[in-house]
Amino acid sequence: MSSSSSSLPLNFDNSSSSSKLPLRSIPGDCGSPFFGPIKDRFDYFYNEGRDQFFRTRMQKYQSTVFRANMPPGPFMAFNPNVVVLLDAISFPILFDTSRIEKRNVLDGTYMPSTAFTGGYRVCAYLDPSEPNHALLKRLFTSSLAARHHNFIPVFRSCLTELFTTLEDDVSRKGKADFNGISDNMSFNFVFKLFCDKHPSETKLGSNGPNLVTKWLFLQLAPLITLGLSMLPNVVEDLLLHTFPLPSLFVKSDYKKLYHAFYASASSLLDEAESMGIKRDEACHNLVFLAGFNACGGMKTLFPALIKWVGLAGEKLHRQLADEIRSIVKAEGGVTFAALDKMALTKSVVYEALRIEPPVPFQYGKAKEDMVIHSHDAAFEIKKGEMIFGYQPFATKDPKVFDNPEEFVAHRFMGDGEKLLEYVYWSNGRESDDPTVENKQCPGKDLVVLLSRVMLVEFFLHYDTFDIEYGTLLLGSSVTFKSLTKQPTFDHKSIKHVS
Repeated sequence: MSSSSSSLPLNFDNSSSSSKLPLRSIPGDCGSPFFGPIKDRFDYFYNEGRDQFFRTRMQKYQSTVFRANMPPGPFMAFNPNVVVLLDAISFPILFDTSRIEKRNVLDGTYMPSTAFTGGYRVCAYLDPSEPNHALLKRLFTSSLAARHHNFIPVFRSCLTELFTTLEDDVSRKGKADFNGISDNMSFNFVFKLFCDKHPSETKLGSNGPNLVTKWLFLQLAPLITLGLSMLPNVVEDLLLHTFPLPSLFVKSDYKKLYHAFYASASSLLDEAESMGIKRDEACHNLVFLAGFNACGGMKTLFPALIKWVGLAGEKLHRQLADEIRSIVKAEGGVTFAALDKMALTKSVVYEALRIEPPVPFQYGKAKEDMVIHSHDAAFEIKKGEMIFGYQPFATKDPKVFDNPEEFVAHRFMGDGEKLLEYVYWSNGRESDDPTVENKQCPGKDLVVLLSRVMLVEFFLHYDTFDIEYGTLLLGSSVTFKSLTKQPTFDHKSIKHVS
């Protein structure tokens, strides 16, 4: 069987086979209402670690569907009990907004204070049944569509700054921290895209990425561990996972972000008002979209992409360089049409999104009694129960993907494209599109495009590179150790046209 094929038949129909599956009680024990969640929290963060937490229970219960508690638990989450989904067949129930409620579940069993977002429940926390959801999602979908022609040129200009900094750091220090440089590039791109100016032209100066990082940290602290050996686990747990960190710590930082967008994104805010959305509400939603959804996502997305491509080695680098350079030369530039012809480049991006999705968690609450199905059994879920999907297991389901733990660059080429329906990073199938009726990321196609452009620009500039990697609070850390420049290809002559 080829590396891009699936051990699950490509015409597999869950609905047609589900009636033959045995109905099984959902295994698992959440323990006592107070001590059970705390025990699970310590196992999750300290005793076992995230992946082992799920793997241990999956093996114990011989099931990819089971009950557990998810952090943070007491005293932050009223009810931490969830039904865990770890396979590619059960997971998509979380996308069905006719049966699953998505109100206030972005971060799981708790919701950060609306003081972090100007007092508003922003679009990401709204269920599609709420009237404002359609209005706000339509606003951002139309705003992205109107800026479609700017995606490639604006991103390429930001990447030029990134490459300059990378090369300088590697030359001077012998290494370069990609994460910090990438965070700066991502914020600059998002701000330029929505505001038509570089953030350095505003009062933010170069501080935008740091302000966003602090604002994100206080909201996501209940879901992370610092991993500091000098800090006892019980102390960290008390500080991060027991009581919410107050928004007061970043109130002035958030105001700076808000005022910068309010002053600079006038065309988008004018459009919002014409749709009946209050200007300040639209701006708070824009800050969240830019800071949390976009920059927060790119904070994990780009390092993961570069990590896996870097680890794949020179053979893949040569293959990517050959494909990219030949197509760019033939097409006369980095165009949408050129990008669409790069089959290997597309596959590499999808494989990175599969093996290390930028958002690993999905939550939803059952709107009705229902029966869900894994590969092996059917399970009854009651109305009101919280359902949790851990995406890195679902998108590495060995019954769908061959060699699921391996980065297979060619996986989604040829017939392998049919496997895209099992790539779930965007809160939906990669084969589906975002609408106002669902919760799929409105920037789904933009994320894929930017990832492709990043690879294209890398291999127009460089033949190969060496990295070291590790882990951070959110995602992977990447350090460049060397960059081998491409000596003959004149990338400056390449145009960007849409």
